[in-house]
Amino acid sequence: MTGFPLWHVTLTVAGDAVTEGEIQVALEHLSHDHPFLLSGRYSVDRAEVRYWEEAPDASSVVALALSLWAEHRVRCDLPDWQVVGVEVVDRDMFHRRGRMPSVPMSLVGVAPF
Repeated sequence: MTGFPLWHVTLTVAGDAVTEGEIQVALEHLSHDHPFLLSGRYSVDRAEVRYWEEAPDASSVVALALSLWAEHRVRCDLPDWQVVGVEVVDRDMFHRRGRMPSVPMSLVGVAPF
C-alpha cells in the first residue's frame, strides 16, 4: 500500500451500438481484470463503471481514469468507445453522498441502466 488517499471514480464511455450481451460480457471481464471495480451499468451504446483508485491527487486519478478503457479494451473485448464523462470524488464526499436519500449508493456488479 502506497499510503495515497482513495478516490471514487465514475467513468462514462459511449459509441456505436453493440449487442447487450457483448457489453455485459466485456464489463464482467473488466471487473475481473480491474479488481477495484465496484459496478458497471450499460446500454447498447453507453457504459458507466465505478471503482476506487489510489493516487496522490484528483488530477492523477483523472489521468488514470481517462486511460482505463483504452488500456483494457483489447484484453476485455470492450467496444471501441470514447470517454464522455469522468467524475472523481474523495472518499469523504462519496460517503457523504451515500447518506443522502436522493443519491443511491453504487450497486455491486454489472447491470443494465
